[in-house]
Amino acid sequence: MCDALHDAGWNNYSLFLNPDGTLIGYLETDDFAAAQAAMAQTEINSRWQNEMAQFFEGLEGRDPDEGMFAIREIFHID
Repeated sequence: MCDALHDAGWNNYSLFLNPDGTLIGYLETDDFAAAQAAMAQTEINSRWQNEMAQFFEGLEGRDPDEGMFAIREIFHID
């Protein structure tokens, strides 16, 4: 999975989980839409979506990765 993410353009990828269940992912990429599309084409991503769907709420039939959205950055120290 790590190799597939990297090959698809996902760099410096981290996940953070709050005790209340809030999950936040962080990644760096030149083109988020292209990185998502490249990952969607991998077999390992399909397996991950099937195995992890039970842990996500409010997807209404969508895969977990289709529930992702970008949060606007409001401050960066560099």
